[in-house]
Amino acid sequence: MIVFFSGSAAFLAFDELTLWLTQVAVMVAFSVLLFTWLFGGKRRSIHLMLLVGIVLGTFFRAFTEWMQRMLDPLDFQVLSDAMFASLTRPDETLLALSAVLVAVGCAAVVPLRRTLDVLTLGEPTAVGLGVDHRRVVMVLFAAVSVMIAASTALVGPILFFGLIVANLAYSYAGSFRHVWTLPTAVLLGMVCLLGGQLVLERLLGYGGTLSTVIDFAGGLFFLYLVLRKGAR
Repeated sequence: MIVFFSGSAAFLAFDELTLWLTQVAVMVAFSVLLFTWLFGGKRRSIHLMLLVGIVLGTFFRAFTEWMQRMLDPLDFQVLSDAMFASLTRPDETLLALSAVLVAVGCAAVVPLRRTLDVLTLGEPTAVGLGVDHRRVVMVLFAAVSVMIAASTALVGPILFFGLIVANLAYSYAGSFRHVWTLPTAVLLGMVCLLGGQLVLERLLGYGGTLSTVIDFAGGLFFLYLVLRKGAR
């Protein structure tokens, strides 16, 4: 919207720290609002949340594409460069701030690792075992929102990344206990990002973007999961 209403010159002149803080604040506020609406009442459903997320994502993507078609070619090029994820030479200050927010999110999630094992049994069982289901879920969603918002504002969006890492973590950890799946997911996330960056640098000669490489691999992996589930 900045590029659409003010042009690429105004966007490039925008202070990076202010832009980063604005993106983080907007993403966290929107996600917390969404979680509160979906999980604040009696009807709490992760499937409803995913459905709403898909609908909103489709709406915003279509609205963004419409604005892009109205842009000047130079403005479109600047916007395209800004919208693709990139791990090359991030701003050191923003990298440090992102690391702090991720560390805070991890500090909130790691103590809940045993509680998360109980949550996997389902809400009625978790409540019966003494877990404050609503409070734990909201704390978890808030922490995840902060970490994702900080990372996305720093490097840009990467589709399918969470899908790849989460499913691979459950497959290779050999256990559903979060004391094993969480560190496995962290290591696999690093491998996927560094592996994608290696493919981009060595095989493609920077002839693309990191998000394109990961989206391609993630799309194939998603089809594999769908076909495997269908076969079962």
